[in-house]
Amino acid sequence: MTTPNTRSVRTVVLAYSGGLDTSIIIPWLRETYDCDVIAFAANIGQGSELDGLEAKAKKSGASKCIVRDLREEFLTDYCFPMLQAGAIYEEKYLLGTAIARPIIAAHMMDIVEKEGADAVAHGCTGKGNDQVRFELTCKAFDPTVRIIAPWREWTLRSREECLAYAEAKGIPVTSSREKLYSHDRNIWHLSSEGGVLEDPWNTPPDEIYHMTTDPRQAPDTAATIELGFTSGAPTHLNGEALTAVALLEHLNQLGGRHGIGRVDIVENRLVGMKSRGVYETPGGTILYEAHKTLERLVLDAMTLHFKESIAPRYAELVYNGLWFTPLREALDAFVAETQKNVTGTARVRLYKGRAIVEGRKSPYSLYREDFATFGEDMVYNQKDAEGFINLFGLPLKVRALIEMEGGERLQGYQAPKYSRLSKKGTFTRD
Repeated sequence: MTTPNTRSVRTVVLAYSGGLDTSIIIPWLRETYDCDVIAFAANIGQGSELDGLEAKAKKSGASKCIVRDLREEFLTDYCFPMLQAGAIYEEKYLLGTAIARPIIAAHMMDIVEKEGADAVAHGCTGKGNDQVRFELTCKAFDPTVRIIAPWREWTLRSREECLAYAEAKGIPVTSSREKLYSHDRNIWHLSSEGGVLEDPWNTPPDEIYHMTTDPRQAPDTAATIELGFTSGAPTHLNGEALTAVALLEHLNQLGGRHGIGRVDIVENRLVGMKSRGVYETPGGTILYEAHKTLERLVLDAMTLHFKESIAPRYAELVYNGLWFTPLREALDAFVAETQKNVTGTARVRLYKGRAIVEGRKSPYSLYREDFATFGEDMVYNQKDAEGFINLFGLPLKVRALIEMEGGERLQGYQAPKYSRLSKKGTFTRD
C-alpha cells in the first residue's frame, strides 16, 4: 500500500476531524510507522461533527484524543483581524478554511511539545492548499519536527478506495459512494467541494447547503439589525454586548435564514491548478459589509485607500498559509492603527441573499453634514474650486498644449499661433 520514508517515529500528533481521511490515517500510521497516535481536534465551531469524536478516534486506534475549544480564540485572534484588514481572496472568498489552518497547526505544535511527540500528520491531499498551510505553520514553530502526509505516501488515490479501506478496518464514516462531497465547517463558514461540483458547469445541488436558505425561499419580510463595533472588532448586536462566539452564532442564524453569504467560485489554488468551491459565510458576510461602511465613515481618504490596496495582499498571505510571517505581523500593526477609531454602529437590512447597509454612525465620524451640504457653510468657499481645478488639471492642460504645438488638430481646434499670445496669457486663433 505504501513505500514511505520509515525513519523511526515514536509519537505522532494527527490533525483529526473524524472524517473519512483522518479516520483511516490512524490505523495506517500505526501499521506503517509502528508508532503511537494522538488525535487532536480543534473545536472551531464544527457543531455536531465533534459528537463522539474521542470514542471514534480511540476505536480507530488512537491512544488518546485531545479536543480543545478554540472558538473564541479563532474569532478574536484570527477571523476578526482578517476582517479588519478587509481580506477577501479573488474578490469573493472570505477565507473560512484558510484562516482555520494556522490556529489548528499552532495548537498541534503545542501538543507536540507537551506530549513529547516527534512528528505530526495531516489528511490533506497532495493537490490542495491545506497541506501548505499546515506544514508552513509547523515549520514556523519547530522546523525539526517530522511531518507525515499520507496522501503523498500511500497508494490510495480516490475516495472510493478510502471508503473500501475504512470498511476493511471496520471504521464508521459518514461519506458514501453516492455523496462524495468534501465539506469543511467551522463557525466562520462551510465549504463544499468534489462530487458533481468538479464540473464548473453544474449547478450546486441543494443538498450541499447546510448554513443558508436558498435566497429564493428566504422570508419575504426583511430583518433589520444593528451591529456595534469597538476599535474595529464587532462587540454588539442590537445594542446587546455579546462574546465573539455568541455574536457570530446569532449572525449565522439570521444571515442563513435570509440566504446571505453563498459564493460559488472557480479559484486559483496555491499549488497551481484551479478548483471549484462553494462557500457559505452568512455571519461573516454581514460583518464585512458593516465593518466596511464604518471604516468609510471614520477613515481619511489616504488611509482608507492605502488600506484597501493592501487587503488583497493580506488575503493572499492567509490563503497561502503565510499567517506566521513577519509581513503579516507588520500588516496587522498597520491595520490595528487604522482601527482605533472604527467604533460605532451600522444598521443592516437582511433580505433575499443580500446584506444591505442602511445607516451608520460613529463618535469619530469624519462626515459633517454642515460641510457636505450644498448650502452655505463656514469652511468651504465654492469659488476656491476654480483654482483647485486649474491646478489639478494642469497636466492635462500641458499635454494638450504640447500636442497643439505640433500642429495637430485637437478636438476640432487648430493649433494656435504663439505670436498671437495675448498679454493676458490666452491664445487668439485665426
